[in-house]
Amino acid sequence: MQYNPGWNSSSVNVLHVRAVGPADTLHYIWSSIGAPAVLLVATESRNSSLGINWSRLLSDSPAGAVWIDPPSSVVYATALVFAKVFEYRDTKAAEKLFYPTYDLSNFSWDSINHTLNPTALTAEFRGVPAADPSGSFSNGSVAFRVTAYEAGGRDGPLPSLLHTANSSKVEFVLAGVAPRGNGSRFALEVATVEELGVAQKLRSARSIDDEYTPTIFEMLSLGAESHNASSTLSFLQWKATAYGSRTPRREDSIQCWAESLQEANWTLPASSIVRAYFGEGVGTTYTVSAINISFGGEEGGLYQEKRYLSWSALLGFGQPPMDTFSPLVISITAVALGTPILMLLVGTCVVLFAQRKRYSEYEPIN
Repeated sequence: MQYNPGWNSSSVNVLHVRAVGPADTLHYIWSSIGAPAVLLVATESRNSSLGINWSRLLSDSPAGAVWIDPPSSVVYATALVFAKVFEYRDTKAAEKLFYPTYDLSNFSWDSINHTLNPTALTAEFRGVPAADPSGSFSNGSVAFRVTAYEAGGRDGPLPSLLHTANSSKVEFVLAGVAPRGNGSRFALEVATVEELGVAQKLRSARSIDDEYTPTIFEMLSLGAESHNASSTLSFLQWKATAYGSRTPRREDSIQCWAESLQEANWTLPASSIVRAYFGEGVGTTYTVSAINISFGGEEGGLYQEKRYLSWSALLGFGQPPMDTFSPLVISITAVALGTPILMLLVGTCVVLFAQRKRYSEYEPIN
């Protein structure tokens, strides 16, 4: 991990996570300049490096301020932008009443230098609106917690996401923010930037195995797929749940669902790091899509009570990790299905044996 490489000030946040493989390098460049965003760049060189022109990056025209050396080593690049937070409530007319939107590009973000942990490979971007006329953020904040991984494994805290060394985790946290109405619910807008010829697809997978995330049987993923190949280039993956506690338990689960994926060229998120790498052609040379992740159960009661919401997602390159049936579930299923079958077989044998024994006590009649 590198914080603000080539820049001595902590007034802005750029976090570079570099993972070197046998013949390639993966780059994750996180930033809160403008809306919080992350660039994902895969190269076919072990020696590729990040270049930043800081004066241009912090100017009104940041195009070309971020690049990878050598440029020819880049095989794939994409970006995720966490653009807006919506607050709304349902009305009796089955319509949604939206409050003024929290545009994350207008937030003031703390320096991550205080939360950066190079040993644990974690950092936290925490921010509040630059202007807060409603006072909702007087005791609250929005945060994005970033975690990188050196190897495959599974997170301990719920939702216990399975990860690989090619992936990272981001956790969206809404803490202490006062709702502006009774029964408020929240939604996070996530935008993606892809090259032409690459399309995002939203997929849902269900499983009867909920050992690691109790009562949650659905996994959602947003995958980038090339029109010329069926393989997945990058992904954003999450369980269909959020949590209303700093130490989440099953009973703290908050309903989570995804709205339909939409083309978002008309609402291009303001993110300097995205424009700095992809240039001003974002929205024309590149495709921008957006999806809203919504949180809140019946009447949004759990957030009203605890004023805490956390949602975790995995992002990375290639295919997303897939859970297989655990030995515990396989054993339970085997016992549940095997016991009736075994009883049926034993019962059949007993009946056949009893019939043979009963008829063997009599002499055949001529």
